[in-house]
Amino acid sequence: MAGFEMKRFWKKAEVTSCAQGYSVELDGRPLKTPLKRPLYVPSHALATEIAAEWRNVEGKVDVKTMPYTQFCHAALDQAIDERIEIIAKIASYGETDLLCYRAESPQELVARQQQAWDPVLHWSDEALGAPLRTTTGIIHIEQPADSLASLGAAVSGFDGFALKALYDWVTLSGSLVLGLAVARGQLGAAEAWALSRVDEQWQEDQWGVDDEALQLAESRRATFLVVERALALI
Repeated sequence: MAGFEMKRFWKKAEVTSCAQGYSVELDGRPLKTPLKRPLYVPSHALATEIAAEWRNVEGKVDVKTMPYTQFCHAALDQAIDERIEIIAKIASYGETDLLCYRAESPQELVARQQQAWDPVLHWSDEALGAPLRTTTGIIHIEQPADSLASLGAAVSGFDGFALKALYDWVTLSGSLVLGLAVARGQLGAAEAWALSRVDEQWQEDQWGVDDEALQLAESRRATFLVVERALALI
């Protein structure tokens, strides 16, 4: 998300009440989103985290280092203005869900995938009315139209902060089913993240850890977990 091109000018970052819930003021000036909407959140707890991020700014503002502020920017700007497009993008992951594409070999990896992913697909069938087919390799497999419709309907029920959270969980994991499982409380974010990395974990077990890849993975995992905490604070 785009950050503000400005340097610290304020002495105080304080939580205040507003019509929509809570906001944060910098020396009495309410924060705004990049699209100049008033920044507000439904809970005092989340507003407190945002205020803390602004208190900790030294020098130039870099919103990329302020995950709670960044989360709210997206929820109040993109999740409103681009709601239809975001829902469509999230739902499209059901057509190529990570959990449906399995290794042909070695048997150890095949077994790991089955043990990790089959229960989540069973949940999709039972809880969402969306059974999905699995295949081996990377050749595209058509999913049942009724299942895709059920998944799409589930995604359409999200808006605002919840839609932003679902978007992150799905796009970072590569799995619509995992994202919905976290959103509905079937899985915790840490567990879902681990399930999304069965293949990478197996490769690391065989060949060792690549430092650059590990750094990127840790950054994505941090986002995955921060989103869960942001919703919990709401």
